[in-house]
Amino acid sequence: MESGDRKENQAPPSSFILQQEQMPSSIKPSPLRKIIMVASIAAGIQFGWALQLSLLTPYVQLLGIPHTWAAFIWLCGPVSGMLVQPIVGYHSDRCTSRFGRRRPFIAAGAAFVAIAVFLIGFAADIGHLSGDSLMKKAKPRAIAVFVVGFWILDVANNMLQGPCRAFLADLSGMSQKKTRTSNAFYSFFMAVGNVLGFAAGSYTHLYKLFPFSRTKACDVYCANLKSCFFISIVLLLTLTIVALSYVRDKPWSPEGGAGEGDDEEDEIGEAKQSVPVPFFGEIFAAFKNLQRPMWILLLVTCLNWVAWFPFLLFDTDWMGREVYGGDSSANSDQLKMYDRGVRAGALGLMLNSVVLGVTSLGVETLARGVGGVKRLWGIVNFVLAICLAMTILITKLAQSNRRYTTVNGGTHLLPPPAGIKAGALALFAVMGIPQAITYSIPFALASIFSNTSGAGQGLSLGVLNLSIVIPQMVVSVASGPWDALFGGGNLPAFVVGAVAAAVSGILAFTMLPSPPPDTPSNKRAATAAFH
Repeated sequence: MESGDRKENQAPPSSFILQQEQMPSSIKPSPLRKIIMVASIAAGIQFGWALQLSLLTPYVQLLGIPHTWAAFIWLCGPVSGMLVQPIVGYHSDRCTSRFGRRRPFIAAGAAFVAIAVFLIGFAADIGHLSGDSLMKKAKPRAIAVFVVGFWILDVANNMLQGPCRAFLADLSGMSQKKTRTSNAFYSFFMAVGNVLGFAAGSYTHLYKLFPFSRTKACDVYCANLKSCFFISIVLLLTLTIVALSYVRDKPWSPEGGAGEGDDEEDEIGEAKQSVPVPFFGEIFAAFKNLQRPMWILLLVTCLNWVAWFPFLLFDTDWMGREVYGGDSSANSDQLKMYDRGVRAGALGLMLNSVVLGVTSLGVETLARGVGGVKRLWGIVNFVLAICLAMTILITKLAQSNRRYTTVNGGTHLLPPPAGIKAGALALFAVMGIPQAITYSIPFALASIFSNTSGAGQGLSLGVLNLSIVIPQMVVSVASGPWDALFGGGNLPAFVVGAVAAAVSGILAFTMLPSPPPDTPSNKRAATAAFH
């Protein structure tokens, strides 16, 4: 904050900061119903992500995708996030379409999701029609279609998420409370999408609603996945069409004009003037001109996601391997126990999503109760650190209480005691609390700091996304060798996550500045630097 006080009369270069002189003296926040309508798109997005987490890995095995290809496929998420969100954010800040700045990108993203889901769901059928043999395990043509569809899906999801967050920031105007509330509702609808996606994925007879989904090349499991994706497309397109039809988005004008609006309530676009700069020059300038609060936000967010990703990637594997004592590559007895553990982990993810949704609705109340959003984020980071450390205790208890039974002269592994299973499921549920904060507070702070500086919302949120996808790439590449260094298993990565969460909490408490107080709507923001 002190650095902001020393620089409050210095405007950052115009290559990143939209000219403050062009900001309107009053940006009226939109009604809550419009914010909720736009935030609801997150349910459609997350429904598809939940299906990916619960169903795509077995589908990949069904198509016979080699392990090296599988690693390449799952790397798509962070790579596309690193590139697509900043690019889309940059252009959505400057979009002059008569439909507005954000709506064209959201609509295009939803359309590409529908195309991608069609390719993924019908990959086996398209491959068979193109010449794949049903007698061979590997189906190269189906794999090619799947890979293309999967990459399009990740790119399209990133096209959707960035502009959705930026649109919510536009709708919130200069009100920090509305900004926090809009991101909390986005987190809530993410939880709703998770619950719906996991529920659809766990219902094994959904394909009966679409009898045509089962074909020679597509067995019952494949048909069920295809049916889930049909529902995913309908949900996402319905929410997107309703939201974009109801909520107006004003186009940006390079001359500083905001265009015509229907009424004062719909005037959510910000008429600002900027000097055109190539995209990569804009990104370089964005980092060069970031003020101290935003740098600290990026650092805290980065460490926070270093803590989260090991658990998000290996949570169900931890249940199957460490808690239930199974092994995905061992004999049939251990394989069955591993599958039971994975299903128990899926139940844990469902509980996690429920707690995530409930907590998201109470973020504003929780922040007031602990004395501000930075304190809340610091507290839940320590909660995350404790939860990740508790995985060690649960694992050791499960190992020391491993039970076997003898049937027909053979020894068979039994599930862990009920108390250990309950403890593991409770851990999943409790982690929904810090997850709700992670999905809302950092994005709200980025939008608030962006408003304070006059920076474009789309590009600012795209820069924030870099502090999420880079840790994901590091964890994806390094977690395997790191775990192998300590004899395998998931605990070494979880320990690193616990340490990262604790450091993130300390930095949130000691270095992250509190956001400035809300500016009264009838007064003009007087400074151009972060505070």
